[in-house]
Amino acid sequence: MQPAIRKIVTYTENTLIEGGKAAPRPLRLIGVAAVLANPWAGRGFTEDLSPEIRACAPMLGEILTREIIAIAGSGEAIEGYGKAAICGTSGEIEHASALIHTLHFGNHYRRAVGAKTYLAFTNLRGGPNTPIMIPLMDKNDEGRRSHYLTVHFQIGDAPAPDELVVALGASIGGRPHHRIGDRYQDLKELGDVHG
Repeated sequence: MQPAIRKIVTYTENTLIEGGKAAPRPLRLIGVAAVLANPWAGRGFTEDLSPEIRACAPMLGEILTREIIAIAGSGEAIEGYGKAAICGTSGEIEHASALIHTLHFGNHYRRAVGAKTYLAFTNLRGGPNTPIMIPLMDKNDEGRRSHYLTVHFQIGDAPAPDELVVALGASIGGRPHHRIGDRYQDLKELGDVHG
């Protein structure tokens, strides 16, 4: 079984001025989403989701990774990354989670960008035009707050009740005028060496 992808949607945003001040380096946010038939739709409660996970997740990971790398220009260019899924109203949150919370999906992206951190995520249920909100974090340092960002877009006709939206997000750069420090300074001030 291959994922029945209805369409792929891409989103880009370039921030040149933030807080009335020119960005020293423009921030680029990228989102890529696949709209696909929910492989569990209409089957009632399914105890074992693994056959569909193994059949669909690797291909989705490969397709979406290829698309986001093409927009970014290279895996090295991507600094922040994350993932998200939305299940249509006839499905379960578990269906959205199933396709993104597996190494069969995430490892494609992680390897392509040379990441060390886990992929930040959201998963929820909703109808057409539900906001896709992909939280990002630095691909190599989860404590680097400059890359705590969110890619936010929506698809007017998705997900239908029997569909899923599976998405990857990326940033090239961090917030233009980052000035809240990183997690490590807080830990030092609080005397917490374990974090």
